[in-house]
Amino acid sequence: MADEIKYEHKTVRAVRGTDSSVISKLREDGWELVDQTPGVLRSTLEFRRPKKPLPRLLIGAAIGGFALLAVIIGVGAALEDGGDKKGESNKPTAATASAKPSATSTPIAAGSAAAEVITTQNNPEFAALLKTSDSCDGANAAFATKYKGRTVAFDGSIVHMAPHGDYDTRYDFLLGPGDQGPQTVIGPAFKYEDVNILELKLTGRNTPAGVRAGDAFRFVAEVGEFKANQCLFFLDPVSTESR
Repeated sequence: MADEIKYEHKTVRAVRGTDSSVISKLREDGWELVDQTPGVLRSTLEFRRPKKPLPRLLIGAAIGGFALLAVIIGVGAALEDGGDKKGESNKPTAATASAKPSATSTPIAAGSAAAEVITTQNNPEFAALLKTSDSCDGANAAFATKYKGRTVAFDGSIVHMAPHGDYDTRYDFLLGPGDQGPQTVIGPAFKYEDVNILELKLTGRNTPAGVRAGDAFRFVAEVGEFKANQCLFFLDPVSTESR
């Protein structure tokens, strides 16, 4: 039917207790909540909103543009082919080519950009990642794959902590950027898994004896893997500075 409304869909996984904040924010952008499934730590929220139709004039212009592009590519290919044939005699011989110095890779010295701690100031990808509204966004997997094993540093807080398994001295920590603690609604769901307090390597002028949800720190950690089925971005603690 010509008048049938077509929707685009969006799935967001929010930390339990922050559902209402996430719903309100997305409603401002025109999203409608259609389903809400609570989990142990995170709720799955399903949204939809009407797709905006593409104006007919714009569609016509796009089709015309593709046709013009095809003509330009065809002319360019013909000119390139003619140029190759004309300059074939000027191509370097194998002996000449072998005389050119070969490109060699330069070893990366310690303290270079590759060994630099990644922060929001020196890495635009990391800065954008900490501002994403969906912890399941594909940017998490892309960043984890590209920078696995590298060290990142960011100002954040403890969103949630719980004993790991049957242990009362080891914990799973859920971390988020900023100072909102359990009310954090942006950024990846960073996780320290099976860590005791000593392994956090607490530092700073006012080093606490213990930690709890809501505490704010400067986290320095090694990039691990991103588990898409859980929407969790795993890190390994390097240091945790009070602030």
